[in-house]
Amino acid sequence: MRISANPLRGQQFPAGLLLAAAAIGLLFANLPTHDAIAAVLDAHIAIPGTALDLSVHEWVADGLLAIFFLVVAIELRYELTHGELNSLHKAVQPAIAAGGGVLVPILIYLLIAGPSSPSGTLTAVGWPIPTATDIAFALGVLAMFGKGLPAAVRVFLLALAILDDIIGIVFIAVLFAHDVNWLNFALAVVAVTVFAVLSRVLAKSGSAMLAVLMGVIGVIAWGLMAVSGIHATIAGVLLGLFMSPAPAEKTRHGLEPTVNGAILPVFAFVAAFVVIPHVAPSELSPAFWAILIALPVGKIIGITLFGWLSLQLRPRGTAAALVLPDVLAAGVLGGIGFTVSLLLANLAFAGDSAVRDEAILGVLGGSLIALALSGAFVSMRARHYRMLAKAA
Repeated sequence: MRISANPLRGQQFPAGLLLAAAAIGLLFANLPTHDAIAAVLDAHIAIPGTALDLSVHEWVADGLLAIFFLVVAIELRYELTHGELNSLHKAVQPAIAAGGGVLVPILIYLLIAGPSSPSGTLTAVGWPIPTATDIAFALGVLAMFGKGLPAAVRVFLLALAILDDIIGIVFIAVLFAHDVNWLNFALAVVAVTVFAVLSRVLAKSGSAMLAVLMGVIGVIAWGLMAVSGIHATIAGVLLGLFMSPAPAEKTRHGLEPTVNGAILPVFAFVAAFVVIPHVAPSELSPAFWAILIALPVGKIIGITLFGWLSLQLRPRGTAAALVLPDVLAAGVLGGIGFTVSLLLANLAFAGDSAVRDEAILGVLGGSLIALALSGAFVSMRARHYRMLAKAA
């Protein structure tokens, strides 16, 4: 395996940086620094002559994170066309496991914080939050503790996390659209189309001016999406999905260090900047407990159970690519929600800051539980395979 000289292109360092940024955000929110930082995050920055008037917090979540989703979409496109999901045969088993990793956390969440909970339907809207898997964190743990694991485990986890990303993107696009301005949305789609056409011309010409023009059109597409009522990060998704492969790969390679080293840590800091409520555990919102439990427990049960079922679908007489303990390892890793779960928490409870903050704490707590469990379990599986290799 080729090792990149830049740690920001690896898996371990960005995952550690992300965790550190979230920890610092949570710490600063609960120190006397809170009011000064909160004032900065709540300050609005408007673009003259446009309808764009967002707080610094919104510029981070809607603007910077759109660049992250651009990179994610480029990776998704590659995996769907040339990678681990480019055929039904490759996709069916992780797709079934990913389905379980979405359905079971939703069920657990609704059992705890659904309409029958003390807060009724007020917290039920948070059901998408525990469905996400943070691919950067999961692969970081795998790289850190999984030396000796078969390549099939990483491939399965990668495909699983990619499918989770697709589901998360669909949730963001469909569930959190509000007062949609269809004209602005149509204009955003036109801008994405122009961007896609120019990217194909760029693939042949290599013109630097054309690349700059594409950047301008991409920003316009984002702005139109932002004022359309559809979440602005969807612009990044569309731009990445429809970009020509060669320019897309250059863009991903160029943006990767910035996304890993700046954009995601800044988002983690801002998203985790919440005050820990000084209340008894029984007074915490059901959303907190639902996420705290549904992320690690729901993912483990859902991915392991449905993953095991998917292994039974292999052709008769052929060996399974994974054994059940390896599927369990993927399930434990899947409970690290983090980035997309934090975004979903902000969107689901945008109108209730108290519940939103507790939901974010639930995401952080549930992800930390999954992080600790996955580190221990992946280490055990890796040690098992290293012992087998020595005995061979």
